Amino acid sequence: MGSAPSKTSQPERAEEHESEKTSYVSRELAQSLAHLNLASPLSADGGLSLANVDAWEETVAQSPKLQLARTILNHANIRETLTSRSARIADAHIFNTELEFKTSPITNQKSSGRCWLFATTNVLRYNIMKKLNLSEFQLSQSYLFFWDKLNKSNYYLELSIQNADLPVDDRLVYYLADELISDGGQWDMAVNLLENYGVIPQPLYPESLHSSLSGPVNTLLKTKLREHALILRSLSESLRADSAISADTALRTLRSKKEELLKEIYVVMSATLGVPPRPDEKLTWDYNDKDGKAGTWTGTPQEFYKAFAYDKYSPADSFSLINDPRNAYSELYTVDKLGNIWGGRPVLYVNTEIENLKQAVVKQIKAGQPVFFGCDVGQFSDRTAGVMDTALFEYEAAFDIKFGLTKADRLRTSESSMTHAMVISGVHLDAAGRPVRYKVENSWGESAGERGYFVMSDAWFEQFVYQVVVPRALAPKDLVAVFDKGETQTLPPWDPMGSLA
Repeated sequence: MGSAPSKTSQPERAEEHESEKTSYVSRELAQSLAHLNLASPLSADGGLSLANVDAWEETVAQSPKLQLARTILNHANIRETLTSRSARIADAHIFNTELEFKTSPITNQKSSGRCWLFATTNVLRYNIMKKLNLSEFQLSQSYLFFWDKLNKSNYYLELSIQNADLPVDDRLVYYLADELISDGGQWDMAVNLLENYGVIPQPLYPESLHSSLSGPVNTLLKTKLREHALILRSLSESLRADSAISADTALRTLRSKKEELLKEIYVVMSATLGVPPRPDEKLTWDYNDKDGKAGTWTGTPQEFYKAFAYDKYSPADSFSLINDPRNAYSELYTVDKLGNIWGGRPVLYVNTEIENLKQAVVKQIKAGQPVFFGCDVGQFSDRTAGVMDTALFEYEAAFDIKFGLTKADRLRTSESSMTHAMVISGVHLDAAGRPVRYKVENSWGESAGERGYFVMSDAWFEQFVYQVVVPRALAPKDLVAVFDKGETQTLPPWDPMGSLA
């Protein structure tokens, strides 16, 4: 089990990229300090002075490049106009190491934040389609979405009971009320759903309008849940004021009231999404394989999951590697108050160097295993072309600016976080076996990218990929040991590593 020990340092090009940015920030600081006793502001009171504008205009007037930028960019889309031709040429949708088995169709989460559920089901369907000899297949993303949303509602109300003694304007209470039932999620939350509810083919619980357009229902549910939380807080205060009522009796009373309130959530969800099958309910699915042969399967969602969704690598035996340069490597992290199923598997991350995430991807692709990963998809990316590359836009050249933030800086300043989950299904390796670019299966439909697929440069991976899920059997032994040791460092609920893809 396991593989060679993980690397203890990042690759040279990653170190050079980070050091260049660090050097830029250091130079800026040094320059400011050098002139600290010499420079005087044009505005002594800190306001924006017209003298500032005059000085800036003088600088622009002396730069033909900036004058040209003004001529062109005031009536042109800066992303389209400043797209790098050389980056587009380098980011070819060609890969020399791919999964042999191809799945279909490209999925589409539409106007919802369910990317993590689409990425999860897109990983699982590889085994299902191979086992059943299918040419096209989708698992029901809506089935998992329903049970996730209902469980998150329960999770929020349990947290409301747990923290009812805190002021309503306490930072934790306020944060939880803002982020209570996001569409997004994390790998461990997906495992919670899979282990408890199983999976089913999409025809047995198809998309509804509001699974694909979740905003209106989310708004309604959040309004009711915030109301429910206040009801539970008031009840908790009354129960605590009565010295004759024990803590256990108070908790039972609060949970009984919570269950009464949750009925309203279930009614709204079942009306807008449809009544889902129970995880232990017998279902029958009829299908045609790729040879046109009809087949029938009968069983429960839990039985379908165990029979078809995985072979060698169980989702429950996989865990997340993250690259978070703010925090110590070879440590296990969790995020306080983050989850979906109350009492379920916690969200856990083993923090490690970016090179270990890359090697985990390569090893999985070579083993025939698709890779779930989390990233900040909006950074230096083109949805139409399906390109993610730090060199994609020539902003620095056009505006005579320099981007100086490191990956750690972006996390510290809310510039970046995990916003999207997708699946890596291929990689292009150079002659030395190092990744050059990656093939990414997205869930934005066939109109995005190259018929639904994106290409991600290695430089973009280094800067904007935060998470790679890896089976234990394919993970570095020392990182498996960190995971198994179970000694967690707890990040606050609002930490960027708590963002839900």
